[in-house]
Amino acid sequence: MTASVYDIPLTTIDGAAASLGDYRGKVLLVVNVASKCGLTPQYEGLEQLYREKHGAGLEVLGFPANDFNGQEPGSEEEIKQFCSTQFDVSFPMFAKIAVTGAATHPLYQQLIAAQPVASGEGPMREKLAGFNIAPNPAPGVLWNFEKFLIGRDGRVIGRFSPDTAADNAALREAIDAAL
Repeated sequence: MTASVYDIPLTTIDGAAASLGDYRGKVLLVVNVASKCGLTPQYEGLEQLYREKHGAGLEVLGFPANDFNGQEPGSEEEIKQFCSTQFDVSFPMFAKIAVTGAATHPLYQQLIAAQPVASGEGPMREKLAGFNIAPNPAPGVLWNFEKFLIGRDGRVIGRFSPDTAADNAALREAIDAAL
């Protein structure tokens, strides 16, 4: 039997040991983020979503990853500074991890296995191809800002494509249903 997502060791952006178990009983939106991506402005919507729904039990959790065209090259300190000064991010951020390839972090291995297909996928894959960027093959994470929704019981209940914004109706409905 695989370990619960709650049991996988993580590191916060400040270097402290952590796990999703620290958020047991909450609804979690896990997002692989990057500072130099066309989707980086999503930080703003994610922060608004966090501030709006945090009191009801939602945690937005950011996982910087440099997997896509080197769009997260900075150190944890640089990433933290960027998120704070550019987008006033207050939701929890974690140390940089890999979300693709042989080095895929165990958390993402488990998230992908639990939810191999992202909803709302379509336009993003074509956009990447239009920029002559070979998309990461399914079921892998397609790009920065892909979102996994985890219910209060620790089960993965949704996966949303990178171009699904925080104010997307389907994403919000899924979050509200989980809350």
